Amino acid sequence: MNRIISIFKKELMLSVSLLAAIVSLFITPPDSDLLKNIDWRTLATLFMLLSVLEGFKQENIFAPLLRRTSRLSKMKNLSLFFVFSVFFTSMFVTNDVSLIIFVPLTIIMFRAGGKEKYILPVLTFENIAAIRGSLLTPFGSPQNLFLFSQSGISVHVFLGYMFPLWICSAVLLFLFIVFLYRKDLSEKITINEENVCEKWKPEQKRNRILYISLFIVVIASIVTRTKFWPYVTAVVAASLLIFDRKILRRTDYVLLLTFFCFFVFSSSICRNPSISDFLKKSVEGNEYWWSILLSQIISNVPASIVLWPFTTNLKALLYGLDSAGLCSIIGSLASVINYRIYSKEYPGNAAAFMKTFQIISLAFFAIVVIPQWFLCR
Repeated sequence: MNRIISIFKKELMLSVSLLAAIVSLFITPPDSDLLKNIDWRTLATLFMLLSVLEGFKQENIFAPLLRRTSRLSKMKNLSLFFVFSVFFTSMFVTNDVSLIIFVPLTIIMFRAGGKEKYILPVLTFENIAAIRGSLLTPFGSPQNLFLFSQSGISVHVFLGYMFPLWICSAVLLFLFIVFLYRKDLSEKITINEENVCEKWKPEQKRNRILYISLFIVVIASIVTRTKFWPYVTAVVAASLLIFDRKILRRTDYVLLLTFFCFFVFSSSICRNPSISDFLKKSVEGNEYWWSILLSQIISNVPASIVLWPFTTNLKALLYGLDSAGLCSIIGSLASVINYRIYSKEYPGNAAAFMKTFQIISLAFFAIVVIPQWFLCR
């Protein structure tokens, strides 16, 4: 029991999500529809990505990229590279995947160059980049994908909605990075390639081919939105079980459980008649503010599921959900992933992460929140 308590003390987001799920079960007693309403596809996709990218880390598959980035001699340029790598890749591989790829690489590079004091602000910039870069495309985030499929609008209409936010966010991110290094825009960083990553071992070639192949399969299943995702999940799990089963033990099941608890909460809330009637009366015409505020309680993916049935202004709902992650770590599940990766590398440093995250993200949010409100009206 003491061990379980210590785990929940250490895993803040898991504790919050589990408490929310338990409370929701008292609000709406569980029935057969509860499990049906959980987004199993998102959970399965996250499991595949976490497992495969853990294999990437083990096999040093990002070694060539790390060696190339180690040649960047200025902190500003290195930070711009990582932040905008997240910004652009998040449009195609979703915001959580882009963070899973680039946050560990950022920590490795800054640590190797003796610039750990910049890790927290740059990781926060990457978090903003993931949230704001991914908003451009229908498959950039789980909530975008859900609303795109439910609304039935065309791709070019969706892009027209989101492009002003996307381009303005890119400019703001550049200015934020320049402000971080304002005292010395030419501040140097020296990285020894040998300290960044080990060279590839010839005997591990099979595993590298395996993980790259599985990654391509997973990304293809996301982009194509295939209905055969259960079979893809089974193939990935079976491949790991046969060829490298230790990766299955290293997969971040705490993060998966956190997502599961949030989905239980949203499913329970949607099935409560009183809450449903209240939302029907109050959400219409106020989608922007409702999506931002509700996301601070249950995160933006579950909030999109809760609010969609009561929405008459799709643009306002999209704008709010794709901005909610700037207010708090709970606002976006991508932020939870960022926090989780950092806390594994720096256990016990959660308070510093939260402080830096809130200051920078809220400053960004304060700049965009009102202009977006006028735009979506």
